[in-house]
Amino acid sequence: MDDTADTAQVVVRPPLAWALAVVAGLALHWLVPLPFLPAGLPVGWLGAAIFVLALALFAWAIVTVTRSGSNVPTNRPTTAIVESGPYRFTRNPIYLGMVLGLIGLAIALDNLWLLIALAPFALVIRYGVVAREEAYLERKFGDVYRGYRSRVRRWL
Repeated sequence: MDDTADTAQVVVRPPLAWALAVVAGLALHWLVPLPFLPAGLPVGWLGAAIFVLALALFAWAIVTVTRSGSNVPTNRPTTAIVESGPYRFTRNPIYLGMVLGLIGLAIALDNLWLLIALAPFALVIRYGVVAREEAYLERKFGDVYRGYRSRVRRWL
């Protein structure tokens, strides 16, 4: 990693990683369907509710960062440590929203493959994105970021 670059230099753009997990889960389900929920359970409604909550968290986080004047895309410099909105509760509400969205889709579609795809997605986000972002923010903001990190959990 080039320590002079003003980005986190993540291994993959998170929306692309999420889309790949969804496409892989849907393709595998098409080839070998793996339902995992009991018949008769209102999976569509339950999954849709979780997906809508995930989408709301995702949108709230993006609006909060944008209003702070910082950048959302991981290939752009971070200009501020955002501590308002969902960032009061979790340092990674966008990625948490992506995880919940994948869970919501898995439930709504009764697709075990989407839950299985969640594992590699979560690992890539945790180690290829979040770890790099945390190192970048600590280099760039020092004690300000360390203070925020000590007050707010990474996930929940």
